Amino acid sequence: MLVWFQTKVLVQPIIYMSHNYPFIKLDHGSGGTFSHELVEGLFRQRFSFAPDLAMSTDASPLNLNGQKLRITTDSFVVDPLFFTGGNIGTLAICGTINDLAVSGAIPKALTCGFILEEGFPLADLELIVDTMAELSKRIGVPIIAGDTKVVDRGKVDRCFINTTGIGLEREDSGHVSQGDQVIEGDVVILSGPMGDHGMTIMAARHDLDLEHQLSSDCAPLSTMISAVLNEHAGNVRFMRDATRGGVATVCCEWVENRSLGIELIEDSLPVRETVRGLCEILGIDPLYVANEGRIVIIAAEKVAQNILSILHSFPEGEGASIIGKIQKTNPRRVILRTAFGGSRFLSMLSGAQLPRIC
Repeated sequence: MLVWFQTKVLVQPIIYMSHNYPFIKLDHGSGGTFSHELVEGLFRQRFSFAPDLAMSTDASPLNLNGQKLRITTDSFVVDPLFFTGGNIGTLAICGTINDLAVSGAIPKALTCGFILEEGFPLADLELIVDTMAELSKRIGVPIIAGDTKVVDRGKVDRCFINTTGIGLEREDSGHVSQGDQVIEGDVVILSGPMGDHGMTIMAARHDLDLEHQLSSDCAPLSTMISAVLNEHAGNVRFMRDATRGGVATVCCEWVENRSLGIELIEDSLPVRETVRGLCEILGIDPLYVANEGRIVIIAAEKVAQNILSILHSFPEGEGASIIGKIQKTNPRRVILRTAFGGSRFLSMLSGAQLPRIC
């Protein structure tokens, strides 16, 4: 989840979003253009922060008496609550940990808040909490505070979770959340196959009978990311986890207002055949499908193969591939070179392919 800051507060009513909807749509939670315009046109312009915090990252910097911290917060409303490869508790821990890690921080502590519907089975809540506790212990990041609210039956859909993560910024990696050091010739790396999480949720929600079972890619990536940064922090220019809006939206967000562009190679994009087939049936582009255990890395070409070797040494990164390159031609644009030798421009996700994906 992106964290946003802005130093200017508007005192006049604003007309935000080019779509000009006077009400919130499900599309505003998609992570695509509607979400982007809501953040840029409303939240960013209403909330005032110190000038040195005027940035968009997955985890915001906070300097406390010389101690450089990173803080992120996220809310989880996935439907269904349980799916192959995890549950809403898995998402809550992994999503928050990953937002810290791709921002160049070492996760140190978490908080969690539960909003529960009256009548929600206690056995289901125990399974969710047990998952969160096990993950927290496994990655060595304690849950140090929390809150619980219960609302009337029908006023919320069973269980929602909010988490906040606190991390210590690495001295060598504060730049990776911004990507300001990217240069022409750098390569774009994806840490594994696209779309596993989104298509798993789609299949679970609609009871699709698939020949090969899908499983969410949801996983904590902080250890794998630390291994990459320990070796190549100076040559890793940018990191972002490709959640809502998928890989295409991450790339489109990065090129916005830049003097550089990105060229992606379709034949190099890793996609499992089951995911590809389901996407073709549903008319969905895997580039826009949500992931919960995949990161996009922009790095110097000279270290790309070594970064791949590091990623391949982890189960979460075994399918990592170089998927594109940074170029000066077509600045502020993302181009996909197709398997047929043509090309097309990519834009941020428009609308919501699948609401409540995380």
